[in-house]
Amino acid sequence: MEKFAKIKELIASVEADVEKFYNANNGAAGTRVRKGMQDLKNLAQEIRAEVTEKKNTK
Repeated sequence: MEKFAKIKELIASVEADVEKFYNANNGAAGTRVRKGMQDLKNLAQEIRAEVTEKKNTK
């Protein structure tokens, strides 16, 4: 559950940069969005691995 909470925090922290990139055409914000999305992908993959491991140990 801790990693899921981190995902929610990460999405909230990237939201302002998403708005800056899409609405204000701020290129630097786009770079931050891409980094945030990569971090999100990595966290999601870790959660997937944990769920699979827990499911298979039952």
